[in-house]
Amino acid sequence: MRYVFHTEALTEYAEAVQYYLEQRVELAQAFINAIEDAVYRIRESPTRYIAIDEDIRRCMTRKFPYGILYTIEQDYILILAVMHCSRKPGYWKSRK
Repeated sequence: MRYVFHTEALTEYAEAVQYYLEQRVELAQAFINAIEDAVYRIRESPTRYIAIDEDIRRCMTRKFPYGILYTIEQDYILILAVMHCSRKPGYWKSRK
């Protein structure tokens, strides 16, 4: 199934990559790999992850404190947020 990033989710992703790049290039690459792995797992089995708010599901990344929040649309997956776990819960709700 194809996937699409909400504009704000893509911005969050880019900002996180930039943060890790400033720490170490290898860390940024590991973060990118963790996000790609999570997106792959979502695409393989979109209903695998529990709904946390109506039709919003969350897949946690491995090794990084980030969750990918998404909805399953008719013919694609919409990624609403690439959320650091310390952020205020629900900040992304207006993106639905």
